[in-house]
Amino acid sequence: KNPVVVLPLILFMRYQRFWSNKLRLRTINSFKRMIAGSACEDLNTKFPRFQTAKEMYTEIRRISEKSDDKDFTVRHFVGVIEKMSPTKAALVETELFPIGALEFYTKKNMGWEYNSEEESQWLLPERGGGQGDYRLGMPEKIANVINCLRTEPRSKRAVIPIPFADEPSSAVDWTNQTQTKCCRELYFYIGSDGVLRATGILRMQNANIFPKNIHFFATLMNHIASELSVPVGEYTHFIMHLCHDRAAISC
Repeated sequence: KNPVVVLPLILFMRYQRFWSNKLRLRTINSFKRMIAGSACEDLNTKFPRFQTAKEMYTEIRRISEKSDDKDFTVRHFVGVIEKMSPTKAALVETELFPIGALEFYTKKNMGWEYNSEEESQWLLPERGGGQGDYRLGMPEKIANVINCLRTEPRSKRAVIPIPFADEPSSAVDWTNQTQTKCCRELYFYIGSDGVLRATGILRMQNANIFPKNIHFFATLMNHIASELSVPVGEYTHFIMHLCHDRAAISC
């Protein structure tokens, strides 16, 4: 082979490969910067941490149980679940909440379609009733969070409010059980590492209802992260009133 022809060709190919790799790296870094949230210090590192939802469930069942007092209440529980993806990582099956019930309630609260057979099979007052029905307007609320973080990844406004069923907050009535939702707000944010994280604020958590809540929250996180093409990170769970089950007074 003629070295006069081959050598320039080799040099040209190396030059092309060099700039191609450099451009690819610049594109990747630019994309990372585009989806990265604000630099921050996250104080939830000081909260109790649980590898899985099942570990947190075991703990809140333990600390809320007092056999001689059905109204025993733990205040201000806070914990962090590190693994929320895939959704099955947050799966906690119990006698009250087999997989079929969890999937039905998550479908219902996400605003997805379900049929009458599913409803008749799984819908029970013991599984939360109107207090745990978050369906109204949920698709629009989810779309708003996705639009918010896609438009401005550093935003602190990516929130899903769950104040009431359909009344304004000025109509607050403590005797209306359906109005007094257990979960009040869910906050979503993208960290400086480009990972989606979330925080839930709960007025009330019956420990035996936790499997339903966390399956829904994990589904939400994974759905939003998928739409944004970002990884799923940890979830922080704030509970004002924690009771063992729905036998507690005025829960």
